[in-house]
Amino acid sequence: MTVSIGQNPDSGFDEPLQLLSDCHRRIEKFLDILIRVVKDCPGQKLSAEYRTALTAALKYFRNAAPWHTRDEEDSLFPRMRQLEDQRVVDAMTQIDQLEDDHVHAEKLHAQVETHGQRWLSHDHLPEADVKQLGQLLSELREKYRRHIREEDDVIFPLAGQVLNDQQLQEIGIEMAQRRGIDPANYQPRCKHAKANQTQNQ
Repeated sequence: MTVSIGQNPDSGFDEPLQLLSDCHRRIEKFLDILIRVVKDCPGQKLSAEYRTALTAALKYFRNAAPWHTRDEEDSLFPRMRQLEDQRVVDAMTQIDQLEDDHVHAEKLHAQVETHGQRWLSHDHLPEADVKQLGQLLSELREKYRRHIREEDDVIFPLAGQVLNDQQLQEIGIEMAQRRGIDPANYQPRCKHAKANQTQNQ
């Protein structure tokens, strides 16, 4: 099982909506890794390859995935809520549900983290814990499927229509700062991104 760690994202902070979607692909990837480790090595002592895979996936959901949640809840959704556009007003219930999803997913991931760290520490996981871990991951997979589909297909395209270039630039800069990247080294190309979104409408 080969896990590529630290690869460059497909998009930059000058294309924040696309970068948010790229984050979804990493969420899917690392969730699939967790599911495969449990399936292939149910509670057994892990080989070096599977140990690396489990460690990397747990680290992603512990450290990087929360940035994505903050990107949406602190940068994207508040700017959308400030608008009086009827399309956004109509989507508010959906956005509220997406935020509720974040809360639930965080609770599930906390339990996954506990089981995963126990597995790494003791080189095995009891059968009951393996079963619960599998159930947690199955629930996360179903939740993410709906959640990601709604954001990629509805909310992000809507944001691309209703937010202006300055707002998109601000979101990108905040996303960079959240990850410890100096905005002074950030060269926005939001006009180019916005033009592409407009052409695809």
